[in-house]
Amino acid sequence: MKPRILAPVLTAFLSIGLIAGPLALHADARPGQGGSMGSRGSRTWSAPPPTRTAPYSAAPMERSITPRTAPSPNSGPQTAPFARPAAPFAQSGVRHPFLTGFAGGFLGAGLFGLLSGHGFFGGMHSFFSLIGLMIQIAFVVMIIMWLVRRFTGNKSSGGSSFSMGAGGVANSPGVTPGAMPSAGGNASLQINTADYQAFQQTLMDIQTAWNQQNIPAMQQMATPEMVSYFNEQLSALASQGARNVVSDVHFIQGDLAEAWRENGMDFATVAMRYSLIDLTTNATGQVIQGSSTEPVNITELWTFTRPSRGGRWLLSAIQQTRQ
Repeated sequence: MKPRILAPVLTAFLSIGLIAGPLALHADARPGQGGSMGSRGSRTWSAPPPTRTAPYSAAPMERSITPRTAPSPNSGPQTAPFARPAAPFAQSGVRHPFLTGFAGGFLGAGLFGLLSGHGFFGGMHSFFSLIGLMIQIAFVVMIIMWLVRRFTGNKSSGGSSFSMGAGGVANSPGVTPGAMPSAGGNASLQINTADYQAFQQTLMDIQTAWNQQNIPAMQQMATPEMVSYFNEQLSALASQGARNVVSDVHFIQGDLAEAWRENGMDFATVAMRYSLIDLTTNATGQVIQGSSTEPVNITELWTFTRPSRGGRWLLSAIQQTRQ
């Protein structure tokens, strides 16, 4: 009698384990599982600059084989000026020396005229003197805002961007990929249309390989470090009787954050926004996370590397963006 009773109980526990076990999985089961990992050469522990696609700062690396080192006192922030989004004057931390001196002189002259009785309404009642001061301040602010737009309008426009055309080919009308400035001893690097196409295609191919759990294919598209992370994540899913399924991947837009050359290797970090169906099933095929009909929009920073002498771009890091 005991075996008869024990068998249904074990079956019930096994069923519950298959259904409920994977519920503790990460909500983002796509490649990288929503984490920040990999290596970006000497910039691994430095955040890439914001872009139009990813206007907020990047999340710090959570896993990397690159040792954390203190930044050099002579090296400034590794930024791409043309990739920064436009910012209102009130939020800008950059001061133009001409505008600062002009505004200070203008306002100082107005205050002196008011105090000495020679302002716009200096010879009239103090009430009108106050109105005169307000008018002068408003006039100065209008001039400063006009000069700011005139002098910095071109600098605040975005830089190299790319998008997926109808035929799956990168198109960026009116945009010429530019070279990144040299900083911190790293040489500048020119990124062209063929490179952007490679970035987009690698994004799509890695999603396909992940969906097929094809580690050998990933080894052709990512560094050994990133392949080890992907293999670890897929193994963790399998150990819990779960499988992640991604489909309907659509590239939306992207732009260059920074690109540089160091120690015989090229690096390029690009912000990419894409959508996909991301769901996780258990051993019985039941959906336990995600939706089979509702796509999710993802914005991530992907870093690619290749030998400077030439070769295929390989994914070397994935970073999440702060919302």
